[in-house]
Amino acid sequence: MGAAGRSASIVKSGVKRLLGRAGFDIVRSTNNLGGVDDFIPFEATMRAARAAGLSVGDHIDAVMNGTPGATQSTIDELSALGVFAPGPKTVLEIGPGSGRYLEKTLKQCSPGRYEIYETAKPWADYLVETFGVVAQPTEGSSLAPTPDGSVDLVQAHKVFNTVTFLCAARYFFEMARVTRPGGRIVFDVMTETCLDPAAVRTWATRGGSGHDSFPAAMPRRTCVDLFATLGCDLEAAFQAPMGIATTEVLVFTKRA
Repeated sequence: MGAAGRSASIVKSGVKRLLGRAGFDIVRSTNNLGGVDDFIPFEATMRAARAAGLSVGDHIDAVMNGTPGATQSTIDELSALGVFAPGPKTVLEIGPGSGRYLEKTLKQCSPGRYEIYETAKPWADYLVETFGVVAQPTEGSSLAPTPDGSVDLVQAHKVFNTVTFLCAARYFFEMARVTRPGGRIVFDVMTETCLDPAAVRTWATRGGSGHDSFPAAMPRRTCVDLFATLGCDLEAAFQAPMGIATTEVLVFTKRA
């Protein structure tokens, strides 16, 4: 390998380490709308998780992202808020990736139908085979196959920190559309709550060069005001770990 090739390999390796530390599932996208063109390799990740004696999700949290227990802590917060208490009959998850939030959600409730929109086919196939979920065809910005008002719980974790503003906004409209009255919408975004001067300094000095759209910030007021116009009220919010900093989890309820 020539000097240029070695240099490119080093850069690519560094980017993958940076994204792994960032705390989200990196998957190959068929359309690259989010600008994330690297991925967590399916076979290698499965082998590493088995060798460590961990579930795939716990392996990604503890080893690849360096934030052990992060997924479970988010699920525990949502449980304490009563998100799973009604026993949602239909759940929809955008960008489940390796399924680390999906797996723990299914330990909290037993929906009759769990839909996923995942652009990485190896991971989508794995989730269908392992958990019996329904993989919907996706173009990376729409939930078109899902009917209006048909879902009790819509969620997306570590997704909207990685995509462009317009991609996230388009999903927001779709999430509100498919949620039934009384249903919940849960997602996290890197809001100004997560971006005090110390956090900004951390991202700027320890976050490397970033990677296309990651990390993507989203004004909290934009989310709250937009969902209010879509008939959804902010019920709760809390911060969750995201690699070297945090992200804010927002919980909305769609008005009856």
